[in-house]
Amino acid sequence: MKVSRWTLLWLVIVGILISIEVGLVSGVVNPYDVVTFFFIMVSGLIVIAVLAIIGATFLGIYISHRILAVREFTPFEEEMLRMADEVRRLSEKVDALGGRLAGNPGKKD
Repeated sequence: MKVSRWTLLWLVIVGILISIEVGLVSGVVNPYDVVTFFFIMVSGLIVIAVLAIIGATFLGIYISHRILAVREFTPFEEEMLRMADEVRRLSEKVDALGGRLAGNPGKKD
């Protein structure tokens, strides 16, 4: 069984957090020590920053989806529809010219 890097990273993070909690409960880690307090604060800030970035990304995706879902078509889709209409009209003109050049000016398909 192959484990992805992201799964392994999450397992390591959860393992570190569990070991810190066990250390705090058992008294091995003193949270009132200056160095320990600094490392706890830095790790807390890193976790909060990562979760904030993930949350902001999902919130941005949700808001942009809600804004674009209200519209009928995006500008790109409108341009594609205009181009398809233009191609259809040009194809009809080419068929009409081809019919006249073949000697059948009134031929209908």
